[in-house]
Amino acid sequence: MTPASPVHGDGPRLIVTRPPPQADAWVARLAAAGLDAVALPLLSIGPPADPRAVTVAWQALPGAALAMFVSPNAAARFLAARPRDRAWPAGVLAGATGPGTAEALVQAGVPAAAIVQPPVHEGVFDSEALWRVLKPLRDWRDTEAWIVRGEGGREWLAEALRAEGAAVHFVAAYRREPARWTADDQALAARALAWPRAHVWLLSSGEAVDHLRRFCPGADWSAARAVASHPRIAERARAIGMVGVQVLPPTVDALVAAFGRP
Repeated sequence: MTPASPVHGDGPRLIVTRPPPQADAWVARLAAAGLDAVALPLLSIGPPADPRAVTVAWQALPGAALAMFVSPNAAARFLAARPRDRAWPAGVLAGATGPGTAEALVQAGVPAAAIVQPPVHEGVFDSEALWRVLKPLRDWRDTEAWIVRGEGGREWLAEALRAEGAAVHFVAAYRREPARWTADDQALAARALAWPRAHVWLLSSGEAVDHLRRFCPGADWSAARAVASHPRIAERARAIGMVGVQVLPPTVDALVAAFGRP
């Protein structure tokens, strides 16, 4: 049976695929900006396999020059494990790949003066953009750096730091898992597939894009509309058959400019 036709007003319904609770926070911000949005997480976030490694990282952090956080989840989970009465160590930079991660660091109590992120106006949020800001800040020889992430991930920034003479350590602050869809989630995905022009998928993770194949086996994605927060994610979306993929910065302002009312 064909799902009931969606009625969303003047613009498309934006499908926020970030993990909870980020997805709900994004829906609220988009709604406040006048956009129709709904949460449909593709990933869930769980505790790391070895929580003791986070404790070890916190013990070593005062001797480091940098702790780089790959995502808001990395920031929130690592800071949630901060020992009691332990402030952010003086002199340690907190690297953020983008404004969402920087916001999570501030909310968790990291001083804004310690946070380094790519320029928001440039709209490029990845390790390469962050390194362009970090590299000239100091001599990285004989320094210690921590990269806080999920279990697994890119090695690019670690290689760049090591090339400058830094010792780099990784710590997994969380574990990524496929989301567990409810019947309502399945119905939402079915409506989006049945009326692709009335929906836009907001994609912020290549791994999450891959889960769409598992959640919607055999689906035809050729007519789907999507926004990816990075060109690499856009390529993953095209690999599952999405043709209409647009790359935009992961900011509310960018989405309002693209999908808000004239």
